[in-house]
Amino acid sequence: GMVSDSNYMAAELLDEVWENIPKRLTAYKEGKQKEIPIITGFIAKDVHGTITTLGRGGSDLSATMIGSAMGAKEIQTWKDVDGIMTTDPRLVKDAKPVPEVTYEEAQELAIFGAQVLHPRSMIPCRKTGTPVRVKNSYNIKSEGTLIVEKHTGTVPAVTAITKVKNVTLIDIQSSRMLGAAGFLAHIFNQFLKWNISIDVIATSEVSVSLTVNTKGDLSGLLEDLGRVAEVKATAGKAIITVICDASHSSAILAKAFDALNREGINVQMISQGASKVNVSFLVDMEEADKTVQVVHSALF
Repeated sequence: GMVSDSNYMAAELLDEVWENIPKRLTAYKEGKQKEIPIITGFIAKDVHGTITTLGRGGSDLSATMIGSAMGAKEIQTWKDVDGIMTTDPRLVKDAKPVPEVTYEEAQELAIFGAQVLHPRSMIPCRKTGTPVRVKNSYNIKSEGTLIVEKHTGTVPAVTAITKVKNVTLIDIQSSRMLGAAGFLAHIFNQFLKWNISIDVIATSEVSVSLTVNTKGDLSGLLEDLGRVAEVKATAGKAIITVICDASHSSAILAKAFDALNREGINVQMISQGASKVNVSFLVDMEEADKTVQVVHSALF
């Protein structure tokens, strides 16, 4: 099996695995090794021989690690859907398969709610530029979605729409932020201290708004933040993310927000990712499904 660290249930593969895979498999192929290499997905072992598991997305990571290390022309992962869809087909009946996305778009889709591939499974492929095709086990004739380094044709204005529910909005406001070096660093250190990940963020000169997963106890974090700023936490929110070409983001948002305004849906926060391939906004959780439906209808 592949060798990982000792963090059982969420182990990470060691750097040496990247070099050992082609060495061992090539040795067998050339007849220099009699033992047949059998590599399990999701399961690994540490340097002491103790069995570990790779955590979420471990099977996909195993496949992309092996395929990329061996210089495969294409890696295929078989799921129960026709690849990556323009949105959740359970919400929108006319959701369509997306023929092609980039590694970056695929990672953003996974981070913001799409369940097809885990973000870290893209890391080995990005090293080598190995394409990944997502296919449907129940519909083998479907071409699925090809994940590539760069789009091979015209870059679509909008690729897909995702949602993440059970989000808490944290508003932090303080006059100390104005011109104060290191204030935001202090704020972010509190999230590090409590091991709480931030989803999306928007800032001004005197305030910062950000979202976190509602699961877990936030009381300690909020108490620490309250010592240096006014803090308000509001649960029951949802993040809607549009994966799109950033050069068209103004027109895309105008069209989406016009449709939401007609439906009386209030957008409470907007954030554009540093990757330049996504725009996220916040709505009340009870309006999340309707928001996806309205935005999908407006953009596709």
